[in-house]
Amino acid sequence: MQRISRRLASLSFFVLGAIMALPHTSHAQLGISRATGQQILDGIIVKVDNQIILRSDVESIMAQEQSRAQGKPLPPDLRCKILQSLVLNKLMIARAEVDSVTVTDAQVGSELDRRMNYFVQQVGSEKKLEEMYNKPVRALKEDLRGQVHDQLVQQKMQEQISGKVAVTPREVKDYFDKVPKDSIPYFSTEVEVGQIVIPAQVNDKAKQDAIAQLNDLRGRILAGESFETLAKQFSQDPGSGAQGGYLGFFKKGELVPEYEAASRKLEPGQMSPVVESQFGFHLIQFIERKGDSYSTRHILLKPATGTADASVAATKLTRIRTQILKDSISFAKAAKDFSTDKGTSGNGGLLANRQDGGSRMPLDKLDPAIFFIIDTMKVGHITPPMPYRTDDGKEAMRILYLKSNIPPHQANLLDDYQKISQAALSQKKNKALDAWYEKNRSTVYLEVAPEYTQCKVLTASAE
Repeated sequence: MQRISRRLASLSFFVLGAIMALPHTSHAQLGISRATGQQILDGIIVKVDNQIILRSDVESIMAQEQSRAQGKPLPPDLRCKILQSLVLNKLMIARAEVDSVTVTDAQVGSELDRRMNYFVQQVGSEKKLEEMYNKPVRALKEDLRGQVHDQLVQQKMQEQISGKVAVTPREVKDYFDKVPKDSIPYFSTEVEVGQIVIPAQVNDKAKQDAIAQLNDLRGRILAGESFETLAKQFSQDPGSGAQGGYLGFFKKGELVPEYEAASRKLEPGQMSPVVESQFGFHLIQFIERKGDSYSTRHILLKPATGTADASVAATKLTRIRTQILKDSISFAKAAKDFSTDKGTSGNGGLLANRQDGGSRMPLDKLDPAIFFIIDTMKVGHITPPMPYRTDDGKEAMRILYLKSNIPPHQANLLDDYQKISQAALSQKKNKALDAWYEKNRSTVYLEVAPEYTQCKVLTASAE
């Protein structure tokens, strides 16, 4: 996923600076192109030491920004600003080699798995993803490996450069006071929504069936069948199943405790008994050790839940809801004590806005599954338990809570401090990146194609 990280905060008051991820559902996040009706003449337009930037790198981000603008005119210098951002990214990668800033194979593998799991969930199945790109998941990962490695290195360098930058309330106020009055944004309706999630309990029979099936597979492997072949056939892990269960290299503490504990007891080629974790039941085969990292493959089975199992979670949530409505416990305390959703339980159950990390979300940007429920609710209302599927595909029940409904308004410090603070912080981080860029750009070889020489920042060292 290309990330824009230089001076783009100036394009809009709340382009919360500087490091904007492409939309979560965009195939640009996967980083793999599919054939389209339009062909772009590609080629190298910038070299930064041994790093290169292609014309297609710029044009793909330009297309994303055009889509995001929804017909509104874009700044005339946007293409230059995108290129400036990419040059900074490549400079950070080039300097990382000099400064010995590295990432591990395990970190790259983990990020690849995360992306694949996300996109499998988005398109519905691993098979659909492979059909969409006409490649097996293993090949998709290999196509992405170099790109993901560079992105993680760049992120690590950026964290070293600007990670400790912070803003004070005074700086936030000064930032806001300098925004021209006619540029202060007008926010549409925003809401704060909370949830408490309880997974459907898997009954004992489903658990025993999964264990029995894995033990049967274990026996077949011990009798001579291929672990990898059976993993491709039976594993319910979308990220590794198509790769024969291969997970890649990990270090201590990077995998769930139960899986890690069982893995570290094994020698190369050995296979574990059935292991239970939060993801289901595993059969693990140890592959090899490299330094302090190790690699494994596994077969994962997830016991199915039924209506009766979900009703247990619903009953518990009904009891919690009653306690909240009677003021016996606050929603925030109940979320912390009972919700299994780690992303919200520590934040009073409130869903987070992915743009600024705050709890206020534009009503029209809500997940449709939430929007059509919240749209009919009054502030303070809590829904009865409803079916829900977690991000990792598990069946669950949840209750939703409408904490607040903020009407449309022009941005101000009292109501929108979180957003303004994030914008001020992004601007300050941009300045730190700019200073680093000015200091380090002369330490690398930089060559720019003639068609982009009008982007003055790229040739500033010759000015």
